[in-house]
Amino acid sequence: MLWGGHSGGLELRRESGGSVALRGRFPYGKAAVLSDGGRTGRPRKERIGPRAFRYRVEREDEDIHLLVGHSYDRPLASRGAGTLRLHDSDESLAFEAFLSADMQEVSYVRDFLAGFSAGLIMGLSPGFRIPPERVAPNAETVEEEDPAEGMAIIRTVNEALLYELSVVTRPAYPEAQVEARAWSPGLEGPDAGLVRAINRWRP
Repeated sequence: MLWGGHSGGLELRRESGGSVALRGRFPYGKAAVLSDGGRTGRPRKERIGPRAFRYRVEREDEDIHLLVGHSYDRPLASRGAGTLRLHDSDESLAFEAFLSADMQEVSYVRDFLAGFSAGLIMGLSPGFRIPPERVAPNAETVEEEDPAEGMAIIRTVNEALLYELSVVTRPAYPEAQVEARAWSPGLEGPDAGLVRAINRWRP
């Protein structure tokens, strides 16, 4: 499993019924520095191409989860449970997740909300796999950075199988934000919140 992510300012609001809504978006096409290369190596950057997660996102029967720290033992919401909604576009993958009052009584959810309110859990990180080359020969590409901008190796993920989104602490992509607010049953548009994510390049 590969992880990518964004971080940003968080806001927590509740309505009288006690429900909380989390929303945000993972922007496509933004480069993140995953490694500075150390003393002798070359920097590595990564970006997620437009609609790179579309294969599983467009199949609504494919379950996708919202987790705490990439742990399936700490779920917050899921598409299968009807508490996670995804909105894909060329610009971003947006999400809306809903935490009921009962879910907020679970110990790890309370811990997350406390860290969230304290501004310590500031990121969103997607967990994904690169599909086999036999079915997606151009799933990822690697290129040299423009010498005028630097000497990094840049990997672009064009196709990936998204399994989960996680709330995390450390940012890599500075362009996104996550928002939490009180939830009323009427859903609003996906652009009302931004989400940041942190990306780790793993071989």
